[in-house]
Amino acid sequence: MQYRTLSTTDEKLSAIGLGCMGMSFAYGPVDDKESIATLNRALDLGVNFWDTADMYANGVNEELISQVLVPNRDKVFIATKFGFRFRDGKASHSGAPGTYVDGSPAWIREAVDKSLQRLKIDTIDLYYAHRIDPNVPVEETVGAMADLVKQGKVRYLGLSEASAASIRKAHAVHPIAALQSEYSVLTRDVEGEILKTVRELGITLVAYSPLSRGLVTSVADPSQLAADDFRKGLPRYSGAHLANNQSIAKGFAEIAAGKNITSAQLALAWVLAQGRDIIPIPGTKKRKYLEENAASADVTLSAGELRAIDELLARFPDTGGRYSEASMNLVNH
Repeated sequence: MQYRTLSTTDEKLSAIGLGCMGMSFAYGPVDDKESIATLNRALDLGVNFWDTADMYANGVNEELISQVLVPNRDKVFIATKFGFRFRDGKASHSGAPGTYVDGSPAWIREAVDKSLQRLKIDTIDLYYAHRIDPNVPVEETVGAMADLVKQGKVRYLGLSEASAASIRKAHAVHPIAALQSEYSVLTRDVEGEILKTVRELGITLVAYSPLSRGLVTSVADPSQLAADDFRKGLPRYSGAHLANNQSIAKGFAEIAAGKNITSAQLALAWVLAQGRDIIPIPGTKKRKYLEENAASADVTLSAGELRAIDELLARFPDTGGRYSEASMNLVNH
């Protein structure tokens, strides 16, 4: 495994992290036995950067991870998040009517203790605000997060899907080590002011959904998805957008085949090629995909291959929105 440095720290994180959400939430049936095996395999492969959140199945994902995290605490850099809450106590996705964002100091103090209890550890390595609460000044949110560092409950602070303005305000209160935002060949929202800002401030970009939620890898038809898979409600999986994206997936597979790698490896190699200050965290709940993803750290793309990807995307620009309107209203605050 290749490693990259977190922000201005000396923390060495695997160049390919592991997103754990799907093990418990959002992507169809779960298999705890296989998920545990996947977490253990991650240790074998040197994948030491694991990502979860308190909203993933309402804490269940943190509890699952704890089974492997606790006996291997010194081998894992664990990141979790707070911010999303459920009005009826039932876990759902970010744009659901019963889901809301709470960035208040009072909730932060409660949320961190609950995450520590579920993870069964004393200190969280990286603690993110899952979204910026539009009703709470970001300075107040980060000020309360900074108190957790002083208390030893958290080591480093992060933001997720924050605007450049919020990043600057937050960083002025306490150093922000990482910005987690969706970034892939199909999702480039951060390119421009946000990416310029994190680079100016020395903040690592943690790229979630670097495989475009399966659109450029294995999912060709929404009918393949489980009934409760939240991707069924995303614009990119319907109508003209879907047809457009299926054309991209086909072309992507051809480029990958020409290099004797998989589409997933090509997608992750593309993200890695955008800068050493970027760490993708592809999600999986199966060992075979973890192994495939981890191997992408050793893939190097030529200028010609990067150009071929850009030319393919230019031919099929109608990719559609990455989230529903309700979910998009929560990003880039």
